[in-house]
Amino acid sequence: MFFPSIILGIFLLGLSSNLVQGVQVVNPHPRNETWHRNTVHHDQLYIVNKDIAPDGFLRSTVLAGRTPYNASLPGTLITGRKGDRFLINVTDSLMDPTMDRSTSVHWHGLFQKTTNYADGVAFVSQCPIAANHSFLYDFGIPDQAGTFWYHSHLSVQYGDGLRGPIVIYDPEDPHQDLYDVDDESTVITIADWFHLTSLQLLAALVVPSADATLINGKGRYAGGPNTPLAVIQVEHGKRYRFRLIDMSFDAFHAFSIDNHNLTIIEVDGINTVPHTVNFMELYPAQRYSAILHANQVISNYRIRALPNTGVGAHNFTNGVNSAILRYIGAPDEDPTTSQPPSSEVVVFREGDLHPLENPGAPGEPYPGGADLVLNLTLGFDPDKVLFSMNGVVFEPPTVPVLLQILSGAQHAQDLLPKGGVYTLPPNKVIEINLFGGDAPAGPHPFHLHGHAFDVVRTSDSPEYNFKNPVRRDTTLVALNNQTTIRFFTDNAGPWFLHCHIDLHLSLGLAVVLAEDTRDTKKDDPVPAEWRALCHIYDDLAPSQLP
Repeated sequence: MFFPSIILGIFLLGLSSNLVQGVQVVNPHPRNETWHRNTVHHDQLYIVNKDIAPDGFLRSTVLAGRTPYNASLPGTLITGRKGDRFLINVTDSLMDPTMDRSTSVHWHGLFQKTTNYADGVAFVSQCPIAANHSFLYDFGIPDQAGTFWYHSHLSVQYGDGLRGPIVIYDPEDPHQDLYDVDDESTVITIADWFHLTSLQLLAALVVPSADATLINGKGRYAGGPNTPLAVIQVEHGKRYRFRLIDMSFDAFHAFSIDNHNLTIIEVDGINTVPHTVNFMELYPAQRYSAILHANQVISNYRIRALPNTGVGAHNFTNGVNSAILRYIGAPDEDPTTSQPPSSEVVVFREGDLHPLENPGAPGEPYPGGADLVLNLTLGFDPDKVLFSMNGVVFEPPTVPVLLQILSGAQHAQDLLPKGGVYTLPPNKVIEINLFGGDAPAGPHPFHLHGHAFDVVRTSDSPEYNFKNPVRRDTTLVALNNQTTIRFFTDNAGPWFLHCHIDLHLSLGLAVVLAEDTRDTKKDDPVPAEWRALCHIYDDLAPSQLP
């Protein structure tokens, strides 16, 4: 009796990573379907080097695919349903000696409750996967649905292309009556792209200016060839749930679609009260679901993603920083539409967004009304070009924090790196005040692993909101300003809290929150293969390292 839904699940997992352009794909969760819960997904991801030219400039990259031959940018789309279990075998086939040849994969936004070892953070929750070796990530998603993504969490590797979308569908989506189409054709990824490799950028110690913006892996750079742009095809009269994922390495993007409104219904995997705008700011690692009603004249409309950085590309000339929204029946040509005048722009502040379900921050409704308050101040040393948190530059330990905890270390003073780990008690309300300090090149998108949090004070307002603050996993911390978040410690293990501008992370802008260290060994059992990762990595010869 379950054969149809099993076949459907296999079909979805076998879809190409190239997001469908101009094809209407069957909705993976049509109305009135009998859902088969708790499907186990067996999947493969091969991590390979490949020369590609997504914007017309050929360069070596690090990509993910279900086979070594279909690796792409963005990586293959992974889909599932709330309640499913995933067994994803990641095989490292990297060979380019100018890049890191080890890897790790982080499943961004998924809480990994009882599977901290599968969080994929090199030197926090695992040792890297060495070249010519594999590791099986085995985790469940019992109570989450929404828009997520995966990326490398080793050094600055994801900037070279190892990043891909994840969509977890909910059979009981409270917003499902608001849209008609939600499939792989409605996933939209935005990424900055560089002609230098990420290690070259890191070695230069520069704040990079992206050469191009890629939308669904396609784009153009200033002065470059007229390469094909991504096309999102829609049918007049239908309502589309666009799942927007900012996979950027550095830049944030001003996103809009000419002549169309966007109604936000999800933020970082959290259902929100619908909120309509026509302009959005997307920061690295943030995700939104936004409904677009295809109710305009049948034509081509420009999709815009203007980066905050970029020399010679801070515009839309010749189609840079853009893609195409094409109605069925419209000619195959670039759009000629214009942006609305500034007086008609409707943009949201983060504080305008409110969770649909169970609103309200944990703890007492006043500043400091939590069981534990942490104050973390961002800093910057211009002479050394290093960032810090409370004066400490985060340097990854040689022994993963999780392994240190499993080996008996329980307190912050016993855990490496010194000053970079904070221990948190279980079942308590935690309030973290993030002060922007003198850290430049912001605002800084801060991401917490293992949790979503309530942003009781956003970076764009001095006011506190304990009644219905936005709930998400990546928020902004601005220069000389304060952001305050709250969450409940119900997920044992070490969790990374860091800036998601990847160069800033690699230059020290991070801490580890070691939650419930006493129960981590009991709550987060690790497989033997996980322990073997460190032995293999530690035995690598210098020639196998960049």
